[in-house]
Amino acid sequence: MAIDATFWVAVSFIIFFGGLIYLKVPQKINELLNKLISDIKNEIDESEKLRTEAKTLLDNAQKKLDTAQSVSKEILAQAKKDSDNLIIELNDKFHKSSEIKKNSTENKINQMKDAAIKEIKDASIKVAVDSVKKIITTSVDKSKLDNLFQKNLDETKEELKKINS
Repeated sequence: MAIDATFWVAVSFIIFFGGLIYLKVPQKINELLNKLISDIKNEIDESEKLRTEAKTLLDNAQKKLDTAQSVSKEILAQAKKDSDNLIIELNDKFHKSSEIKKNSTENKINQMKDAAIKEIKDASIKVAVDSVKKIITTSVDKSKLDNLFQKNLDETKEELKKINS
């Protein structure tokens, strides 16, 4: 039998694989691949944990944002309510103040009117008394005049007392 190149290739192939098995290269490759698989699984698990944690943080942030938005809406609603109440209150105060000023002005006008009427009455009475005095002094003698003057003066005083009372 002739040993040809194919035989030697087959022998070297068997020796090569035998050496690999003897040196436990397939086990080392298997361990290396298992370690890589394990590392990849760990990274996947870790990334899954990070994703879960990120989702939790996102949910918390969304809840905080929703809470902040609802609180801001409540604050705005309360501020609007307060401003409306303040406007109503200021409007009421303005109307009350204007009513007080109106009443005060009306009272002053009435007082001035009463004072003017009193002055007119006093002036009328003085003119009437002076006219009567002049008429009496020119048409009646002195003694009758004094009696009549005194009588009229007393009557006028009584009338003024009645008017002023």
